[in-house]
Amino acid sequence: MVNMDKSKVNWLKSNLITIFYALLIALLIRTFLFQPFFIPSSSMEPGLQIGDRLFASKFDYGYSKHSFPFSLGPISNRIFSNEPERGDVIIFKPPHSNLDYIKRLVGMPGDRVQMKDGNLYINREKVENSVLREDTKILKNGRVINIEVIKETFKNGLSFETYNYLNNSPADNTKEFLVPENHYFFIGDNRDNSNDSRFWGPVPFERIVGKAQIIFFSTKDGSTILEFWKWPFDIQINRLFRFIN
Repeated sequence: MVNMDKSKVNWLKSNLITIFYALLIALLIRTFLFQPFFIPSSSMEPGLQIGDRLFASKFDYGYSKHSFPFSLGPISNRIFSNEPERGDVIIFKPPHSNLDYIKRLVGMPGDRVQMKDGNLYINREKVENSVLREDTKILKNGRVINIEVIKETFKNGLSFETYNYLNNSPADNTKEFLVPENHYFFIGDNRDNSNDSRFWGPVPFERIVGKAQIIFFSTKDGSTILEFWKWPFDIQINRLFRFIN
């Protein structure tokens, strides 16, 4: 009886140690290498859609306290830092919140950024754009609308698609923002449906979390992992393992 109790204790101890190391390894991977994120809103459509799950690399821009869970890292500034590139799709924490946001980097330190008549201007030059097509979208209230899909191209050669729901929306015309040193300006690709730097200003470098890299899983309208019975109907096969532009 004593030997049996001892074997149970050893079994429990061994499993607890295994679980501890598994959690530690997962935490280290999440903090320093790759972290999964879920897309809950349409602010980055058409490139990223509600229900997309993606991996973001944590090492591209270095590390700050915001690289750690709950922003509790023991780092006062940023270490091993590398500057982001214009056009990167980035996870960050905005100045007013510790929630994770995902947007496209459009303004670098020292840039002047402005929206005029729905067009993006950087340093008072209009970013090259052209209308590609119209997409049909069904809103939550059942209304069907047509959306302009616009191709934008930065001077560094990066091209991507944006949505234009309507003209003269609240964020189609803004003041000119001067991006301070060590700050970056972010805008969602869904220009008429994005809460971004046009409303709360540039983001400090230390609040950048990581670079969005690849969609590894996607469900229609955001079906959760726990709703596995919906997967046969909701999994978006054509979006799996798609690199993010």
